[in-house]
Amino acid sequence: MGNMFFTKYNSPIGKIIITSNGKSLCGVYFEGQKYFLYSIKTPLTENNDLDILKITKNWLDRYFAKEKPKISELPILAEGTNFRKLIWEVLLEIPYGTTMTYGEIAKIAARKLNKLKISAQAVGGAIGHNPISIIIPCHRVIGAGGKLTGYAGGIDKKLELLTLEGIDISKLTY
Repeated sequence: MGNMFFTKYNSPIGKIIITSNGKSLCGVYFEGQKYFLYSIKTPLTENNDLDILKITKNWLDRYFAKEKPKISELPILAEGTNFRKLIWEVLLEIPYGTTMTYGEIAKIAARKLNKLKISAQAVGGAIGHNPISIIIPCHRVIGAGGKLTGYAGGIDKKLELLTLEGIDISKLTY
């Protein structure tokens, strides 16, 4: 896997750690989130001058300024099983300012895998282990009937991200 680098980013909704292998963006984590840095097997070296980390900070600045930067601007390398990677690819297709349910994602994934059915729980597990928060937009996933289900960074962060994107959170339930 080689060297892994990180930088810290102070977002309007909390401290974020951004990780990279030097070329690609590998992780965006809220400090202390569930499964924080779980997939990183090598020691991290702080590097605030690495281009990819600077580009990611700029992307996040623009995101928090509601400029809707494109995910395609960032070279992403999300490490995970093939199933998890497939689910994360589906997440990348959820447009800014919209939400999708676990069940809807399960249907899309089942189609892509030529399966009749995939459980929403399996989808939830993959989403919970998303290493690139915000950019791979797992915050846009809600439960059936507008239920606000878990978010590795915390439900409060999920609500703030949805609000930032202009989603009416008053209809969502806990």
